[in-house]
Amino acid sequence: MTITINDELRAYIDPLTEDEYAALERSLLAEGCRDALVLWGDLLVDGHNRYAICQKHGIPFNTIQNKTFRSMDDVYLWMIDNHLGRRSVSDFQRGVLALRKKEIVAARLAQAQPEPSSAAPADDEEPAKPVVEPVLTREAVARAARVSSATLGQIEKIQKTAVPELVNAVKAGVISINAAAAVASLPEEKQVTAVAGGKKELRQAARQVREARLPPKPEPAPPPADATPEQLEIHRLTQLVATLTEERDQLKKKVQHLTIALAEARGEQ
Repeated sequence: MTITINDELRAYIDPLTEDEYAALERSLLAEGCRDALVLWGDLLVDGHNRYAICQKHGIPFNTIQNKTFRSMDDVYLWMIDNHLGRRSVSDFQRGVLALRKKEIVAARLAQAQPEPSSAAPADDEEPAKPVVEPVLTREAVARAARVSSATLGQIEKIQKTAVPELVNAVKAGVISINAAAAVASLPEEKQVTAVAGGKKELRQAARQVREARLPPKPEPAPPPADATPEQLEIHRLTQLVATLTEERDQLKKKVQHLTIALAEARGEQ
């Protein structure tokens, strides 16, 4: 049997970690290759890791043909949908895959648009209706990735502006999507420095970005020059209330940041 490996297709989905690959190898050695490899003709579509391990250890395997594919885009969409349904895929990975699906569907939609024709159809001839795939809205993409629209937007930002080191940190779970999106707004050199500093430095950088986005505190208006003692006292109390309110809001923000940091720490354990 001839099986062809397409390097671009093999790299389309994030590779397994060393621990995941080792666990798969132990499973195949103990139980054999129970799931068939998916082929399109002689092209291997699903099961690259299993195929490599089976070849290495001489483990028998079965194959199955997927006859629904008509193009490489069909293959990519199948791979995306297949991985979106797996529980082991992280939120970030699902977001990236869902965004790739959106790009493919959008490209197909653009290609399906009918070209303007100068020839008018005959009176008894109805114009052909192009086959148009449904548009994937942001909400639909977020649902496919099982994340919120806000998280999907953060994943888009990370893809567009994050340095590779920061992207790898998100994939490894060193930093959350929320914090990584904040760090991704920094210049590239600062992103690299933050990643090199580890979890603590990354969280500090994300916190500084969030705090920098807060609107500046307005300067208090002075009391009127001819203010009476009562008016001065009212002005003093008003300023005191404003100061206490500001302190309360700052404490709320600190609690929110601590809550986020605690959730990230628990998720990494």
